[in-house]
Amino acid sequence: QNMLEAVQAQAPNATVFIATAAVADWRPANSAEHKIKKDGSGQVPALGFVENPDILATVAASERARAGALYCVGFAAESENLLAHASAKRARKGVPLLVGNIGPATFGQDDNALLLVDAHGHRELPRAPKTELGRQLVAEIARRLGMAATARS
Repeated sequence: QNMLEAVQAQAPNATVFIATAAVADWRPANSAEHKIKKDGSGQVPALGFVENPDILATVAASERARAGALYCVGFAAESENLLAHASAKRARKGVPLLVGNIGPATFGQDDNALLLVDAHGHRELPRAPKTELGRQLVAEIARRLGMAATARS
């Protein structure tokens, strides 16, 4: 909730929103003020969860994003079926661009490979240092923003 509020406070000043944070999908429904102690019964305490707000979907559904004034980019770190999962996530979140990768293969590594998924299909950015992929991604977003500005003129 805190991150959603921080993002919503800054979004009116942004042209691009790149959602790279891996915010947990769920949080504990209740918290204890003090340690939950064993009572000798062997009963396991009940642990319930509630869904966290979907920051990317919320921002992508905003008036500015729907009007094209805020370009939203999502990320998907998957363990398999990257294209299928990334395409489904892009549609579900309502973003024009989703960047996917095979997460476990790149954790702790200096390089990565990315898959850019949009409404027209997908394009691979081959394995390269992560800093280089970041530059390529920013250049691609800038190109897309330039195309959008030209289309609006």
